[in-house]
Amino acid sequence: MVGKRSIIVGSIIALLLALGGMAYFYNQNRVVLREGPNLPPIGEKETDPAVWGEHYPRHYESYRDAAEAPVIRTKYGGNDPFSKLEEFPEMTTLFKGYGFGEEYKEERGHPYAVQDIGEINPARKKSGAVCLTCKSANIPELLEEYGDEFYSLDFYKVKDERIKHAIACSDCHDPKNMALRITRPALREALFKMGKDVDQASRQEMRTLVCAQCHVEYYFTPDKKVVTFPWGESVEGMKPEEVYEYFRSDEYAENQFVDWVHPDSQTPVLKAQHPDYEFFMNSTHQAAGVACADCHMPYVKQGNVKITSHFLASPLRTIEESCHVCHRQDSEYIKERVYHIQDNNYNLLKISADRNVEAVKEIQLSLAYTGANEELIKEAQEYHRQSQWLWDWMSAENSMGFHNPAEGLNYIGKSIDFAHRAIQAARQARGSE
Repeated sequence: MVGKRSIIVGSIIALLLALGGMAYFYNQNRVVLREGPNLPPIGEKETDPAVWGEHYPRHYESYRDAAEAPVIRTKYGGNDPFSKLEEFPEMTTLFKGYGFGEEYKEERGHPYAVQDIGEINPARKKSGAVCLTCKSANIPELLEEYGDEFYSLDFYKVKDERIKHAIACSDCHDPKNMALRITRPALREALFKMGKDVDQASRQEMRTLVCAQCHVEYYFTPDKKVVTFPWGESVEGMKPEEVYEYFRSDEYAENQFVDWVHPDSQTPVLKAQHPDYEFFMNSTHQAAGVACADCHMPYVKQGNVKITSHFLASPLRTIEESCHVCHRQDSEYIKERVYHIQDNNYNLLKISADRNVEAVKEIQLSLAYTGANEELIKEAQEYHRQSQWLWDWMSAENSMGFHNPAEGLNYIGKSIDFAHRAIQAARQARGSE
């Protein structure tokens, strides 16, 4: 009996030791350990990623890999800065009279942010330094120095004299302990209006919120060009229909917010930016507690060490690390499933764009028609404004519909419906229907 008891006790102790060891190594893989030699601490305002890289060479190497990767064009993205106007010629009509109608390129990785914005058509830079807000690690110090006046500073002067680095480590990490942090005030202010304190967010929430600093819909206030998120007081306020109503709220009741007036249809149009965070909210993955970093910055092996990848790319590049953590299907099945969702989204987007082009032409005809019904023309313009907004919301987000497939198809469907209404109203205005 004593012998059996000793065996049982010994087995329990061995099991506990094994579990303890597993827990230790599991946590070690998820703690950012200083990898480099015994170096001076990273300065509070250090923005050079190479300095951070001396302390965390493996993370820095994965960040640099994105800058040095060969140019690859994937089915719906990649790091090839191709012209979207050539790929989607209908955009030339829909963005006519606006900078995006002159030049609109596919975005590349974070390390290219400053280079790419410096090379775009000058028509895209009229707003001032505000356009640099999410392009450089030097922006937080400039915001601290100038406050809201920063946004109105001269674009070229700031870029040439003060911008040293693209998006980098300090944008998301506290140098003292590597904790994730928010460095762009617009997100903090928008969440505060919802009653949310960023400083109380969990680490998992922060793995999405650091991305939401920039991968969002925003606009510049007409007076000081301050970056502002057009959200309401709840998550529901992030939906495109609610954002649309925001721009018709009391603040803009007398003169609704408009990015530009389309020269052909005379419609006061809105331009969506890249509402990735808003579109991700209330999705299947978000509801399950998945964060942006879980898929776009998965844990990867480097030798016998696991680190968080800082390559920052499509999860289709890292299906094993990004998807197989939860999904057991083989990689080819997962890739084809993603493409199926994206293909459906793409095909409907093309239909929506074509109908919007038709709406622009029909409204233009009615504007030139003697005796056309002005009220019906205004109705057509309002339908066009709504339709192009919903189309652009889905065109500008970066997952080609994957982040929230059901919602995406719903938005595009509404866009097509509004476009048909615009066409019908425009034709009725001149008695053609």
